[in-house]
Amino acid sequence: MAAWHAHERQLRGWLIQHVEDHATAQDLLQDVFMKALRQGKGFCDIDNARAWLYEVARNTVTDHMRRRREWVELPDDLPAVPDDPVPAVDSLASCLPRVLGELSEEDRDAITECDLNGMSQEAYAKKLGLSLPGAKSRIQRARKRLRLQLTQSCQVKLDASGQVCCFVPRI
Repeated sequence: MAAWHAHERQLRGWLIQHVEDHATAQDLLQDVFMKALRQGKGFCDIDNARAWLYEVARNTVTDHMRRRREWVELPDDLPAVPDDPVPAVDSLASCLPRVLGELSEEDRDAITECDLNGMSQEAYAKKLGLSLPGAKSRIQRARKRLRLQLTQSCQVKLDASGQVCCFVPRI
């Protein structure tokens, strides 16, 4: 009780600053007091009672704010938004088969094996008898040529952040 009396006034002031009114602050202070009482003799063993009380008060305010969250009714005539709008880059896959066919056999193989079939770059290097750095370079060059071909053939446009925003599908 000595620790509670030593910090009660400060806790009340802190709670008043963090909630909408004095009555709510008093209710929350009561909740903190009850939590301290439930600790029983364990509360006496706490090294820093002030820090513990403030931590409990912060958590109590957080719980209070979550409970009082206001909900706003939406109008019935609000247009529906698709649950998962398809990013333009995902629909760009329709251009991929044609553009892959326009790449060299070497580039097409690197893209197909590593990017489409999921082969690791290390396994790709072993398959071709190349060093790992050599295979990585080949894959990177193939990706650059694929990007250039997609940009030209499908008229891909990028937004200000460098993301695909639109394109003209080619079948």
